[in-house]
Formats: sequence, structure tokens, C-alpha cells
Amino acid sequence: MSATRPPMTAVGADRLRDELEYLKRVKRPEIVAAVAEARAHGDLKENAEYHAAREMHGFNEGRINELEAALSNAEIIDTERLTVGKRIVFGAIVDLVDLDNEAEVTYQIVGDLEADIKKNLIAVSSPIARALIGKNEGDEFDFNAPNGTKTYEVKGVRYK
Repeated sequence: MSATRPPMTAVGADRLRDELEYLKRVKRPEIVAAVAEARAHGDLKENAEYHAAREMHGFNEGRINELEAALSNAEIIDTERLTVGKRIVFGAIVDLVDLDNEAEVTYQIVGDLEADIKKNLIAVSSPIARALIGKNEGDEFDFNAPNGTKTYEVKGVRYK
């Protein structure tokens, strides 16, 4: 049985590559310098600056490892090349209307690591994305949100 590779949009992969480059080329040297400076202050057991710098180093290296693994394992999908019409699949930008209060919202369905609700990027594994996959423009559907069942209409589907 072969494991499926997690999907990631090409734009999301570029954003993560930029973050990785920043962490390696800018942040890592800054942290190494902070560790060296703190080490120069003497007794390491009593040196809070040294321990803080080492902790920052650990977080930075952990994030670098996470990004490298995610980028090497991901299946990068160029959403501009998808030819699925108005059907919702991974990478879709979906305009929704809450039929209870006429509120409109737009989401893009992206990979788990690139999701950011503040930017309306929802993870493909999220409940709302799972409810959207396979729907078409014009469809209505119910979604069990934390504050109760919501009824939405899919107003638009596009891939940019």
C-alpha cells in the first residue's frame, strides 16, 4: 500500500520555500550570533540569555526540518492548470453565502501546512473543506459548525 502525498498549492509551496530560505539565511545566523554572544558572558548554568538563545535555535531548526519535510513530501498542484469547471476540488477558491443571514465569505482550499484562516485559506482536511469537495456552483449544503448547523449556497468557484 503506497501512502498518498499531501497536496499543496504551488503558491503555498513558494511561500513556504521563502520562509525556509529566510530561516536558513537570515534567522539561523542571527541565532548563532546570539548564542555565541551569550556564551561569551560566562557561566552557562546561570546564563538566561544563553538558554533563551539555545531555545530559539531549537525552535528555528525544528521549523526548518518541518518545512523541508513538508516540501519534499508534498504533491505540488498548480491550481491554474486544473480543468474541472465549476466543481470544487483541492485548490478551488469558493464564494459562499450563508443562507441564514446572507453573509458572504470566500475560501481557498489548500494543503494543511499552508492553511491560514486569517487569509481565508482553509485546510483540505478541515470539516468545511470536506463538506465543499465535490460540490458545484449553485449547490446548497448544510454544514455542522461549532455554533450550530449552517446552510450555505456555493455562489462561485474559480481556480487562479
